[in-house]
Amino acid sequence: MTVKGDPLMDSRISRLVELALMEDIGLGDLTSDATIGEMDIAACDILCKEDGILAGIDVAALVFRYCDLSITLAPHHIDGSPVSRGEVVATVDGNARAILRGERTALNFLQRMSGIATLTHRFVDAVSGTRAKITDTRKTVPGLRVLDKMAVRYGGGVNHRFGLDDMILIKDNHIAAAGGITEAVQRCRAHLEAGGVTAPIEVETRSLDDVREALRCAGVKRIMLDNFLPDQMREAVDLIDHRAEVEASGGITLDNVRAVAQTGVDFISVGALTHSAKALDLSLDLKRLTRSASLS
Repeated sequence: MTVKGDPLMDSRISRLVELALMEDIGLGDLTSDATIGEMDIAACDILCKEDGILAGIDVAALVFRYCDLSITLAPHHIDGSPVSRGEVVATVDGNARAILRGERTALNFLQRMSGIATLTHRFVDAVSGTRAKITDTRKTVPGLRVLDKMAVRYGGGVNHRFGLDDMILIKDNHIAAAGGITEAVQRCRAHLEAGGVTAPIEVETRSLDDVREALRCAGVKRIMLDNFLPDQMREAVDLIDHRAEVEASGGITLDNVRAVAQTGVDFISVGALTHSAKALDLSLDLKRLTRSASLS
């Protein structure tokens, strides 16, 4: 699995790396500066301690480059590839102090992204052979959305809207405020037309009657089935009959996701991909230290 283009060209990622390093290093690494020579050179391995899907190796490399341009990270696996317990996923060489300054930040990004990719891959694997695609939500760590959603793609999932400006998603509160599904859709279409903006419209539904009303509204691209039971989903999918994309949402777990996929929905959104993924266990181990003439 690869992500098209160079993700590191995204300035949002550079800013995240800068902020994370400032947060962690502060005025300096007191311990490394006291125990390691200024010109000492280290060779380190990034070790995988459990099976999973790797994501964020390029981001980790960027962290180390920010710490010192002399540091090189040589990946043994690419983002999106499976890794196994005991494998070395990358080697890091360069100034020893700088490597240790960046160690925790690089691993934090790498472990979180790999955890998201790993969980996403499990969901994708669980629905294999069906038409359903696993998609994420906006339930991300504030500020980290660009990396969280990148990790979902590395795990084989697809991204839902990145932010509120990507599409119209009419949910329960919008429906209540507008006075109904039909009114909400009409207002959204008028708003888009008035602003000369083009954006897809999705409507959240909670009953088959809601589905019927959404189908009567012109311009609805996707209908979300929120917390429907599988039998209700099948009926809704038959009712929609390819007139709109169908997304299942609410209460999706690894235990029930295949049953949901088998109802014929096009997308299954899973908030847990980014709000509950367990970080993949990775570590950086010093393998060799070449000391300079003296500590400084």
